[in-house]
Amino acid sequence: MNLKQIENLNKKFQNSSPQEVISFFLTKYPDKIAFATSLGIEDQVITEMIVSINKSVKIFTLDTGRLFQETYDLIQKTNSRYKINIEIYFPDTKQVEEMVKEKGINLFYESIKNRKFCCHVRKIESLKRVLNKFDVWITGLRKEQSEIRANDKLIEWDKLNGLIKVNPLIKWTEKDVWNYIKEKNIPYNSLHNKGFKSIGCVPCTRAVEYSEDSRSGRWWWENDGHKECGLHKR
Repeated sequence: MNLKQIENLNKKFQNSSPQEVISFFLTKYPDKIAFATSLGIEDQVITEMIVSINKSVKIFTLDTGRLFQETYDLIQKTNSRYKINIEIYFPDTKQVEEMVKEKGINLFYESIKNRKFCCHVRKIESLKRVLNKFDVWITGLRKEQSEIRANDKLIEWDKLNGLIKVNPLIKWTEKDVWNYIKEKNIPYNSLHNKGFKSIGCVPCTRAVEYSEDSRSGRWWWENDGHKECGLHKR
């Protein structure tokens, strides 16, 4: 698919619901589409939408080895609730061992370069390994999440992974997400009730004030406002 086609699809679906967008791509790419969930509130909403359309779609998550217990509990709850099996992918053991041996177990606190290297080893390499089998990647990105995501579009071409990236909730607000969760009684991470807005690895995530943006609790010791792990490289 070329950039012109993607532009046309964005125009076609500019006023469509997330369910309509998801349904279109699930139908057009039935065996070549995958949803990567981090078990955040957006991803829980998308999981509910996907399984309401087609339970056989591949839904997977990346286990970095340093996730919260509450995240593991949510994986189990989600599987049980929707009668699905979220596939779990782990980083390459040798790469992790070499990284820790060379730079230490908590290397990410020492520099942004080290933190991004850790994200690369624990997350990005695993993601690439999964996505190279697919043509479409569904994500839970929203414009409101951060300044750097404000320019993201509903449908994009992901150069890094060589496939179409679909962001069904791109225009939704955080309030929209929570309203849908309450309406559908969707299970969510209990850490959200304790001030956590965006939940990643244990050492790199903390609770935030109500008025702070959803990414402010990630890598909070960094001054760089572009707090991304690299999965959604621009």
